[in-house]
Amino acid sequence: MTAARLLAKLEDFRLLPFFVVICMAIGIGIGKVLSISDFALTPPIDAIKAIIGGTFVLTVPSAISLGVPIGLFAMMYPAVTNVHLGEVGDAFRSPRQLGVVLFFNYLVAPFVMLGLANVFVSDPELHTGLVLYGLAPCIAMVIIFTFLAKGNTPMALVFVALNSVAQMLLIPVYARLLIGNVSFDVLVVFESVVLYLGLPLLLGVLTRMAVTRRGGEEAMERLKPGLSALSILGLLFTLIVMFSLKGDLILQRPGIVLEMAIPMTLFFSIMFFVVFFIGSRLRFPYRDAVAVAFNATGRDFEIAIAIAITAFSPTVALATVVGPLIEVPVMLALVWAAMRLSRRWFVAPLVEAAPAGALALPVSGHHRVGPKAYRGPVSEMRTNRR
Repeated sequence: MTAARLLAKLEDFRLLPFFVVICMAIGIGIGKVLSISDFALTPPIDAIKAIIGGTFVLTVPSAISLGVPIGLFAMMYPAVTNVHLGEVGDAFRSPRQLGVVLFFNYLVAPFVMLGLANVFVSDPELHTGLVLYGLAPCIAMVIIFTFLAKGNTPMALVFVALNSVAQMLLIPVYARLLIGNVSFDVLVVFESVVLYLGLPLLLGVLTRMAVTRRGGEEAMERLKPGLSALSILGLLFTLIVMFSLKGDLILQRPGIVLEMAIPMTLFFSIMFFVVFFIGSRLRFPYRDAVAVAFNATGRDFEIAIAIAITAFSPTVALATVVGPLIEVPVMLALVWAAMRLSRRWFVAPLVEAAPAGALALPVSGHHRVGPKAYRGPVSEMRTNRR
């Protein structure tokens, strides 16, 4: 099989569920063979600090801990290189979309997760872990889910940046309100923002500037199939790493995973479909509604895990580690659901058939909003967002 055909298969969303299942099975197998749950978790930021300081010791838990930031970078970097800075400016001028995201992220989502935890989780420490998981909106993976669903990635990037600032201020408040007297260093939140958002954003912008300066947009277009495939590979690699973290636990104590899976699946489904439907009723374009829905639904498991490790018991940390094992497959299912619902809920639906490389965002000024590409200027589309 040629490299081009392999890239095309990776970009074929119809095949992605099979790749996801295979990677989940590989991760569980690795976790079982290495008994990774027996090791103490090393926060990824601590491992990176050790590398910078020259004190890093290669062990199973430290190596696995580096897998998450590596995988997330491989997911985020290609998506960010596709973002035009002009489109980011357009996203800032979308106050209704931003208002919906902020409302659901900070006035709805934490309390929905608290209610589901009260109903479905009896263990006090698992309950704390689940509530902690619901506190902070996602600052990384929602960009790739928006990207996969052919949503407005620049808008998602703006939402993520604003959520990054807001949660540094609000997480301590919500933690005290919903969990109790919690002591943790807010610097942990800042470091996570820099690692999972700031680094890929900076390198992605610099890459785009360098490529377009040398070869124009045509050179960037030639890179898009490879970058899209890298993003999918990053997603699959991250799945392997995350499932390997608790692969042996999944096989030995599936009841814990099931106890967490029910409320989490309900949370992500309720939040996404409610916000996605509201976006359609507010006459948001499909691309905007997808960005809004995913940004109001995804949770920041990186920060939840970091706080749990530093401020809570191992059982609470366990709950936050199990979280992304459930979130990622559910969110991928929601990507598929969003594209299926586009024709029912939106006047200008998503194009179902797309050539290889279609996961990449369209060139600025050419917005795919229906069976044919819209070729008018960006300014003519802003009226749809207000």
